[in-house]
Amino acid sequence: MTTVEDVPAGANDARGRVAELHAIREQVRRGPSERATEAQRAKGKLTARERIDLLLDEGSFNEVEPLRRHRATGFGLEAKKPYTDGVITGWGTVHGRTVFVYAHDFRIFGGALGEAHATKIHKIMDMAIQAGAPLVSLNDGAGARIQEGVSALAGYGGIFQRNTKASGVIPQISVMLGPCAGGAAYSPALTDFVFMVRDTSQMFITGPDVVRAVTGEEITQNGLGGADVHAETSGVAHFAYDDEVTCLEEVRYLLSLLPANNRENPPVVACEDPADRSGDALLDLVPADGNRPYDMRKVIEEIVDDGEYLEVHERWATNIICALTRFDGRVVGIIANQPQSLAGVLDIEASEKAARFVQMCDAFNIPLVTLLDVPGFLPGVDQEHGGIIRHGAKLLYAYCNATVPRISIVLRKAYGGAYIVMDSQSIGADLTYAWPTNEIAVMGAEGAANVIFRKQIAEADDSDAMRTRMVKEYKSELMHPYYAAERGLVDDVIDPAETRHTLIRALEMLRTKHADLPARKHGNPPQ
Repeated sequence: MTTVEDVPAGANDARGRVAELHAIREQVRRGPSERATEAQRAKGKLTARERIDLLLDEGSFNEVEPLRRHRATGFGLEAKKPYTDGVITGWGTVHGRTVFVYAHDFRIFGGALGEAHATKIHKIMDMAIQAGAPLVSLNDGAGARIQEGVSALAGYGGIFQRNTKASGVIPQISVMLGPCAGGAAYSPALTDFVFMVRDTSQMFITGPDVVRAVTGEEITQNGLGGADVHAETSGVAHFAYDDEVTCLEEVRYLLSLLPANNRENPPVVACEDPADRSGDALLDLVPADGNRPYDMRKVIEEIVDDGEYLEVHERWATNIICALTRFDGRVVGIIANQPQSLAGVLDIEASEKAARFVQMCDAFNIPLVTLLDVPGFLPGVDQEHGGIIRHGAKLLYAYCNATVPRISIVLRKAYGGAYIVMDSQSIGADLTYAWPTNEIAVMGAEGAANVIFRKQIAEADDSDAMRTRMVKEYKSELMHPYYAAERGLVDDVIDPAETRHTLIRALEMLRTKHADLPARKHGNPPQ
């Protein structure tokens, strides 16, 4: 491997020294060797610098400590001291706004983290926090550098500490572009968003070999911790894509929806989609019959600017939708039940997914719009034994703790505790609306009638006819569309076609909302 001693020095004057500097910079830019670069490409992966170029605006990257080298000895390390020490750090811009980045260079020590490597990451993380700008990590590393022992492990501790310090202060995005095993996987888990690329990126605490040795189970790396596993089963990954180019384009799009830090609002863009555009299609999209499914995504497309939104955790806990979008050019977070999946019920995973999204939006000054069509919490032994009580309480806690503008709309069903948890007026929603197809109640009419009128139904000559009559009576008395509005539990019943205009006017009024939480070190949310 070439070192500075191998670079021919020019005359002992300023021009010669500058020529030497440019030669070293070119060596740093090229990386360790063509062979290492070819090996990276053979795996279907880009180099660290190519990834940075795709992420940042052209020509905007400013590198920090490109000449850093490790000081470790033993196990042959003293003979291998490449520039950058396997991680490229610096800052640039995305859509003209400052973003900090670090990228593991798998061509150098397999991207493994050593003391110097970690120190560079610590520095760029500190700079991001101090500057109040987002931090993006491009992960492609083999974990701790074993030859450096506990010094490498301590480096991870410093990263975790800074991830936690930055949480809720600046957006943190982890992009998984290669392996991430062992303790290294905890840093992405501490960040706000995790992106993965299919086939080339994996995350796991213990790899297939250890799993086989301990449990006897045979599994591949992708089967254990690939992009699809984490996007669909574990919920570790928020986004999964087929290639790095698409993945990094989507990271740029996400950054365009987020503020630089928790003291700023998200960027506002010009909007040509009329604020008062009528959504007549909504009358046909959502069936009045509460038992008929429909795709809530089509409702979202109808009411948001130009039908565009970015769904978070699209393939995990699909019975609830979490999305970032815009209304009249301003960023809003949407939480919506999805009747197409499990009838839109709340279960353990849906509660966790929505709670984390609410917390993220609240941390970064993103207003919340909640679209309700929820029959309740999912019943079952597995759910109860899995802790649906404490997991459901996470969503309740997140909403109650949120101080951003909060608006909820009941489209159809809103039953029981799920109605309360999904940002009802009673837990602090600023404004609540309902469509004339709404049914807000403790439970469905059939179940309620069976409880309230059990004796009359049992004693009737025709129990089925009596049950039908009692269900109709219960609906007419307690579940008609205006029952909640008459009692001030919703602010208005609106024409579905006016949903977009109603939301935009309400969000504009709430834009200057200011709410303080009680003085405390921090809350103790349910776990």
